Amino acid sequence: MPVPESRGLVSRSLLREDAYRAIRDAIVDGTLAPGERLHDASLVAWLGVSRTPVREALARLEQAGLVQTKPGRHTLVSPLDVRAVHAAQSVTAAMHELAVREAVPHLSAAELDAMREANTRFATALRGNDVDAALRADDDLHDVPVTASANAAVRTVLEQFTPVLRRVERLRFSSLCGRASVAQHDRIIALCAAGDAEGAAAATRLNWQTLTPLLDTRLGDDGPDQRP
Repeated sequence: MPVPESRGLVSRSLLREDAYRAIRDAIVDGTLAPGERLHDASLVAWLGVSRTPVREALARLEQAGLVQTKPGRHTLVSPLDVRAVHAAQSVTAAMHELAVREAVPHLSAAELDAMREANTRFATALRGNDVDAALRADDDLHDVPVTASANAAVRTVLEQFTPVLRRVERLRFSSLCGRASVAQHDRIIALCAAGDAEGAAAATRLNWQTLTPLLDTRLGDDGPDQRP
């Protein structure tokens, strides 16, 4: 679908980071579809900012694999790429595993409660087939150990690769069939509470690896494989 017609979505004091996140989120949630041409003028009008933060945002999005640019010709929302999705899944799983391993010795009772509350919201969203709410709750749960790990490198890598996975889930999943993840989350939380860093890390990696067959099915059925 085209860039929304609403103008001045965000303040003119928008920082480069905000422009990046706004366009990225529109790609992830499907507002900007694969293959769609992105015009600077349309993005400027939509966001209510100058061309500079828009162009800088597009350059970052190209590095993240979410857009493709041919200088002097066009900028496109990247098609779904089987290899890129699998690479993102592998990297994301490894980073969350590392975050949990490093976070467990430092997790407070309040942080464990935050994980439990997020998993409750996750389960409720799944029962209601609310994809957006389920993904937000899942993000909130996994963000607790990422924050507690205080590992800036982990967060940087996750911010680059997680949108690739979320994009596929939003575009290809008509509903979430992840009820097994609720139990997996409970196990992760229990192991964290017990102080078992290695066990919690392994359980976390398993949780993220369960996406693999789902991605294979969805992308194999109707997603383009961008092999050279």
